Amino acid sequence: MTDLVTRPDADADDRDGATVDGGSDGSAPTVAWAPAEPGRPKKKRTALWIGLPVGATLTALIAASLVLIAPGASVAGVPVGGLTAGGAADAISARLAETTVVLDSPDGTFEITGADLGASVDAKALADAAFAENPMWNPSTWYPGSSDAAVTIDQATATAALQSAAPDLYVAPVDAAVTFDAASASYVTIPAVAGEGVDLATVQAALQTAFDSGQTSTTVDAAPVAVEALATTDEADAAVAALNSVLETVGFYVGQERTVPVDRTVAASWLTVSSDGGDFTYTADPALIQASVDALPAAVNRDAVNANVITDSSGGVLLEQVAGVTGRALESTDGIASAFASQLAEGNGVFPLTVAETPFATTATERRLEVNLSTQMTYLYENDQVLYAWASSTGLPSSPTTPGSFRIGWKTPLQDMGCFPGATYCTENVPWVAYFNGDEAFHGAYWHNNFGNVMSHGCVNLPVASAKFLYDWAPKGTEVWVHY
Repeated sequence: MTDLVTRPDADADDRDGATVDGGSDGSAPTVAWAPAEPGRPKKKRTALWIGLPVGATLTALIAASLVLIAPGASVAGVPVGGLTAGGAADAISARLAETTVVLDSPDGTFEITGADLGASVDAKALADAAFAENPMWNPSTWYPGSSDAAVTIDQATATAALQSAAPDLYVAPVDAAVTFDAASASYVTIPAVAGEGVDLATVQAALQTAFDSGQTSTTVDAAPVAVEALATTDEADAAVAALNSVLETVGFYVGQERTVPVDRTVAASWLTVSSDGGDFTYTADPALIQASVDALPAAVNRDAVNANVITDSSGGVLLEQVAGVTGRALESTDGIASAFASQLAEGNGVFPLTVAETPFATTATERRLEVNLSTQMTYLYENDQVLYAWASSTGLPSSPTTPGSFRIGWKTPLQDMGCFPGATYCTENVPWVAYFNGDEAFHGAYWHNNFGNVMSHGCVNLPVASAKFLYDWAPKGTEVWVHY
């Protein structure tokens, strides 16, 4: 056995199969190697210790490949390879925000960034698309090149930024406005006035080109051009038309009836018109509307009014003496002001009211006339009872009054009778004429006082006062019975 000198600090079991024998005289210990056991191979741990980190790394790489974009991918010149979709979206937005447009003008150069212009792209959608089309787990999609992204700018933000960055190049346009004209009680348009400034389309195109090519800066000619107002005259005209339409119909309605109209000037005082970049809107103040709401019960509530009609013997209405009116009462005014304000903001000035209605009753009065040729009497019947009976004068034997059932037709308060060429008589200014059968009529006879005897050319003569009463009492369509 070969003697080996060990490290002074070696442990007794420092080696497989070795024993340590210290000298009895204090000399250095020796190590005696025991022969290896037959059939017992030596342990090799190298593969284990190396394999564990390699396996973990491989698993991590596989997991990463499932969420990362393939190497070489870019969006509008922004490298996104090796990034997650979220990281790519952030990178795209950051690049656009920092991309600079240099305005070159006779008054000098001015710089403005994408962030200043309110520039934006749909970074999330672009990043998601880049990952969907070029995932790292698919090597066939690696190094695909770049895809374009549509850049937009916020006009109001860009205009303000350009005006601030290059004030010498900018004359602000004047937006169109809408105002209420008290003289005409109507809304009118104040036209827009164009200004001067940097062409937004040129700036946007330059920003787009720089972003697409991956440049962080680009220069454009900043010669002033006409700048149209954001709120145009046409937009103001449209708002004026809508507002004046509201004023034409504004009010509180019961059914189709505008029961409580609202004065145009009052309605305009409720409204506030504003414009944000050309989008005209209007709002109404419920607190201002409330005063009109408080007055609604007095204007809307009413008692029912019963109808009174004149009918014939079969119940047919000849005349409505008193029109029936349904009673009504406003159920509640709670919330009306707020609800009406919301309607007005939407361009609707017709506010429907909810009312409880009370029906009206109808009183019918039947009326008819009777002429007795035998007794020369005229009778006025009301509800089948004789109201008046008058002596009258009907037609002479040579021009008799025709028996039969007729109805009152044409009526006139005054006319000449028989006064035409070839006529056998002429009586002027005959009063209170009510025709019932051709040229036969009731009328007043001021030229005689022989009532109760036949006297006429076929008409029924009455004293003037009686004829006036009959004229007013018997509406058109009143039944007339002439008999012996």
